Amino acid sequence: MTSVHQHPGHALEGPSLDDLRAQWSDELRSRGRRVTKQRIAVLTAVHRHQHSPAENIVTYVRDELPNITVQSVYVVLADLTDIELLRKFQPPNTPALYETRASDNHHHALCVVCGRIEDVDCAIGEAPCLTPSETHDMSIIAADVVYRGICQSCRSPDEGTGSPDPHAAHAAPTSSGLTAH
Repeated sequence: MTSVHQHPGHALEGPSLDDLRAQWSDELRSRGRRVTKQRIAVLTAVHRHQHSPAENIVTYVRDELPNITVQSVYVVLADLTDIELLRKFQPPNTPALYETRASDNHHHALCVVCGRIEDVDCAIGEAPCLTPSETHDMSIIAADVVYRGICQSCRSPDEGTGSPDPHAAHAAPTSSGLTAH
């Protein structure tokens, strides 16, 4: 299974899970969707495991709904993304990742050593957040930024913010760019 290293407690800060489930139920209804155990299970899995690829979300959902099919999870992910209850993004060299922080304009910081991903608030606060030098006759509505760097855990203690220690005991990123555990 592919995984993303996250700051402990990252997804669990804020409202209780019961409060979130009630909020998600209201939002599903307001968007013309039925509240189903599959939709709530997918939202819960993504909330608990922000920035996860679909294959991991299937595993997490199966903890709650053991008989759900892979196809059902993918269909629910696509639907929840279409109605903007989930956000799907794809950093370079990784599979698409999902998060529940879908209603604001934010970006991501990616550790190129371990694959850790963290949210970065937009400096301007509103889309598109950046002004392109040329619009090519397009009305720009958003700019997706991925900051790539090396997290504190992956930096060599004697190098500060320099290159990672090649002998450090960190998991190497997989071909997807995320750390395999």
